[in-house]
Amino acid sequence: MDAEPDGARDAEPDYRFTLANERTFLAWIRTALGLLAGGVAVGQVVPPFGVPGATAALSLMCLGLAAVLAATSYPRWRAVQRAMRAGRPLPSSRAVLVLAVGVLVVTLTAAVLVVVG
Repeated sequence: MDAEPDGARDAEPDYRFTLANERTFLAWIRTALGLLAGGVAVGQVVPPFGVPGATAALSLMCLGLAAVLAATSYPRWRAVQRAMRAGRPLPSSRAVLVLAVGVLVVTLTAAVLVVVG
């Protein structure tokens, strides 16, 4: 187990909460893997758009968002686990906002590229 920064572990949380936290972590990882697969598919399978470099840009947007989600999922899981053990409120996260805005930007970019040709 990871050592707590303040050296205290108040209580083992109910296993159902621990498992729910783990499922949430795995959902973030699955989302990152889906974005990774989408980025690779755009870069390797999608025919080039009429705009030079657009396919690579769209692919990199998906890959970048996947990297951000993968990099932030474990620290989020750990922070939630620590808060549950200490009986503190769960920490807020910007990951949901980042994901929503990121997917919106990728979607709008893809829509524009499809319309433009």
